[in-house]
Amino acid sequence: MPTLGENLKAIRRARKMTQKELAKKSGVKQSVISDLETGNAKTTGSIIELSNALGVTAEDLKKGIIGEFDTNVLPVTTKLLPVLSWVQAGTMTSVEAINPMEINEWLPPLSSDDPNDCFYLRVVGVSNYPTYMEGDYILVNPNFCTSDLLSEDLVVVRSNTDATFKKLVIESDDRKYLQALNPNFHPNIIEFEEDMVLVGLVIDAFRPLGGSRSKRNRKI
Repeated sequence: MPTLGENLKAIRRARKMTQKELAKKSGVKQSVISDLETGNAKTTGSIIELSNALGVTAEDLKKGIIGEFDTNVLPVTTKLLPVLSWVQAGTMTSVEAINPMEINEWLPPLSSDDPNDCFYLRVVGVSNYPTYMEGDYILVNPNFCTSDLLSEDLVVVRSNTDATFKKLVIESDDRKYLQALNPNFHPNIIEFEEDMVLVGLVIDAFRPLGGSRSKRNRKI
């Protein structure tokens, strides 16, 4: 089984990061990283910071759950999806276009059939409370066009550089609008304007420490 230092070195190289770059991103001194990788460290107290910077868990580093890496790719068993900020979602053209160095958190998919280019967003605000609470994670699939959408789909939509998470309502006359799930939130309804861009369809969600939420069944 690989040692902690071997795991750290392999994952760092797989992320195409130097020790200096990892030190800058994690806030851990480069000398500490070097000592960890060579097995000369007297403490492993910086593992949380390093694992967060690398987008893995502390247990992955300690126990070698991740397995072996080569210098270019991660093994299939360690598929991780990025957690984007709302600012990133508001300006993205694709997940691949976002620099991995600008992503601070990575999480595993909630299902084995979740596409590789899905991403997470962390819910902010109370517009969809109590169905979605602040701090919940929503899983977004960007492989949809507006023409693919159905009424009552949950979507992330961009207007200019602002992204928002709402329910889409399509009336019989094809009028489209976005509606907050929280009936007390104002404005509760936003017209779906022509300049709005679909960021993606929300296909799943989970609540930290509250257990995984059941996958939403989309009626077709």
